[in-house]
Amino acid sequence: MRVALLALRLMCLAWFWPVTQLNSSHFPNKRRHKELYVGENTKQKHGGRVDLKLKKLDSTKSLLIKSEQLLRIEDHDFAMRPGFGGSAIPVGIDVQVESIDSISEVNMDFTMTLYLRHYWQDDRLAFPSSSNKSRTFDSRLVKKIWVPDVFFVHSKRSFIHDTTTENIMLRVYPDGNILYSVRITVTALCSMDFSSFPLDTQNCSLELESYAYNENDLMLYWKNGNDSLRTDEIVLSQFFIEDFQPSFGLAFYSSTGWYNRLYINFILRRHIFFFMLQTYFPTMLMVMLSWVSFWIDRRAVPARVSLVIEYAAVNYFTTVEEMKKLKRAKLPNSYNATTQAMVFDGCFHDNEIDLTSFADAASTPNTERNTQSRNSTISGPTEGTRLRRRHPLKQNLSFIMSNSYMIDSYSRVLFPLAYLLFNIIYWSLYA
Repeated sequence: MRVALLALRLMCLAWFWPVTQLNSSHFPNKRRHKELYVGENTKQKHGGRVDLKLKKLDSTKSLLIKSEQLLRIEDHDFAMRPGFGGSAIPVGIDVQVESIDSISEVNMDFTMTLYLRHYWQDDRLAFPSSSNKSRTFDSRLVKKIWVPDVFFVHSKRSFIHDTTTENIMLRVYPDGNILYSVRITVTALCSMDFSSFPLDTQNCSLELESYAYNENDLMLYWKNGNDSLRTDEIVLSQFFIEDFQPSFGLAFYSSTGWYNRLYINFILRRHIFFFMLQTYFPTMLMVMLSWVSFWIDRRAVPARVSLVIEYAAVNYFTTVEEMKKLKRAKLPNSYNATTQAMVFDGCFHDNEIDLTSFADAASTPNTERNTQSRNSTISGPTEGTRLRRRHPLKQNLSFIMSNSYMIDSYSRVLFPLAYLLFNIIYWSLYA
């Protein structure tokens, strides 16, 4: 019996011996290849000795994968808005204006930098959390989910700041509420009215609206009412900001329907002090300096050039008066021609001509006129006298023409009075 059991064991040993040899011959090579693979990736040398360590996973990459799995990004179609097919999704908006960078009267536009924040709820992004804490992401996740397509109406150009990275923030809460914030600089149209320039007031607005979703799909509203619009301290060179106020309304497009529209209204009042220094004070100074010219002799041509119209009238009437004197004196033709040239040249003076030699010639006409005047006084008014009484304006004009120096006398009073009246009318209209 024992011999039979021993024979059976020998037969089993002879049967399994080739298989054991085959496995033992391949195992060292397999182990050696595994060690080489691990060693090429994670081997470290310490004093000539190589320690093989297992490769550790990247924690940030692991977190990103876990976050996407937590939000179930791959389980939903985010090309559709939340609640597609149902009622309009409400999207709250609030804005913080950082600065008004420029206001261009030439292009009729303004440039503004602001923080635009959106608030809505998407149940597809809800996730379980024991601490009820939100998770914050950057622009990489924004490209994988649905966000409102808000744009600026009447904008000429705009851009999202991207230094050092895109200024975009996404915050997701466990219940699916979302905060989406972006920093934007936008240049928009502002229709300005310059009829009251430079004492004008301009009313500009920045308008926000959804581009694709009408009021049946998306409802824009100011999240906190009038408190939804906040501004930092803004100082402009030529304007004073009187008011910042949000408002809302509806916009209709014939082909697509009604859309919710939000307005950021602000009123700009121009600084008058800037233009007082640049325009008004120099102009007033020039007017005051020109007033001094009325006290300068009318024959001083260079000093009277600042009043062209008034000086032209005085010079003309003076010339006419001098010509009449020459005709009464019956000057010789040659001398008369020379005097006329001097008169029209503006260099004629009364004391340059000696009229004593013509006293006899001048006395005869004067005597005749005196005799005629006495006779007319005795005999009563003549036809010419009655004409002068009927036309006092013509008589006064003839008197002024014969006494041109009185134009300067009247101008000394009328000129400042006219300028004062102009200022009263001018400033009352602006006020």
